[in-house]
Amino acid sequence: MNKQYDVFSLGNALVDVEIEVSPERLGALGIEKGVMTLVELDRHDYLLDELNGIAHHRASGGSAANSIFALAQLGGKGYHSCRVANDEAGKFYASDLSLAGVDNNISQLTDNDGTTGKCLVMITPDADRTMNTYLGISSNMQVEDLDLNALEQSEYLYIEGYLVTSESNHATALAAKKHANDKGVQIAYTLSDPNMVKFFKPQIEEVLDGGVDLLFANEDEALEFTQEKSVEEALEALKDSASKVIITLGAKGAIYFDGQESHQISPYIVDAVDTNGAGDMFAGSFLYALTQGYSAEKSGILASFCSSYLVTQFGPRLKAESAKVIQDFNHELKQG
Repeated sequence: MNKQYDVFSLGNALVDVEIEVSPERLGALGIEKGVMTLVELDRHDYLLDELNGIAHHRASGGSAANSIFALAQLGGKGYHSCRVANDEAGKFYASDLSLAGVDNNISQLTDNDGTTGKCLVMITPDADRTMNTYLGISSNMQVEDLDLNALEQSEYLYIEGYLVTSESNHATALAAKKHANDKGVQIAYTLSDPNMVKFFKPQIEEVLDGGVDLLFANEDEALEFTQEKSVEEALEALKDSASKVIITLGAKGAIYFDGQESHQISPYIVDAVDTNGAGDMFAGSFLYALTQGYSAEKSGILASFCSSYLVTQFGPRLKAESAKVIQDFNHELKQG
């Protein structure tokens, strides 16, 4: 039976402000480089004031949302479940989803008081991204917010690892996973960030209890979660938690275990300026490929190309004119 949606994604709704900054400036402000750190609103606003005047770029963000945008830009059909407030940032976020053709639950929310989540994304000259995040109302998702009909009509449920930082979001993710299991919907999960693994491992293990169909992790996350010394050992250990496993390796490509054998995914060599959203783009394009019936080889080629192209420009998502490049590549790949 054909499903209405390829992927139903569940994640934090965050309006990103991207700022170009030096490692020395990060150190002076007491910011840990290369990871996501949760902050209160006053800290977020203080940092924004301190960094005012450096190049800024605003985008609606959040890990799972970035992935569902990628899927939609390639021609897939996605649904995103999140929570925003009835403020300017929330309206900006809702408009972005709608313009991308991503169905969502925002219009169904009744409790819109509060502040929409915000994320300072600080990009250093080495293209690394450092995030300081104020979750705001995005940390208050409720089980009742889930559109269970949309979830049932999806081939995959995709859950971002960042949801473990909030009790209500974690409970919502567990409820979504249970419903997906009950209704035969496949489940994909991403570890999201080394700090999520480091500080919230028990919650992640709870989500992975009983296994998922597809698990995404980068090299640092995989090694931290498994406490293994090599990527190969980490991949072997992660097979206990997922039928299929992908470990992304940055400029070295990725490795994918498809349930039977492992595949090396070659990188595309580019000059990176901003790695923010690269893993999200990889996951979204890979999920698109899987739901369209692509082979493991073609799925890896598409995901590698899309994520490599993304890092050549600023921002976690491709603008419409840039998206045509990955659309044309996908068309040629499909025909080849």
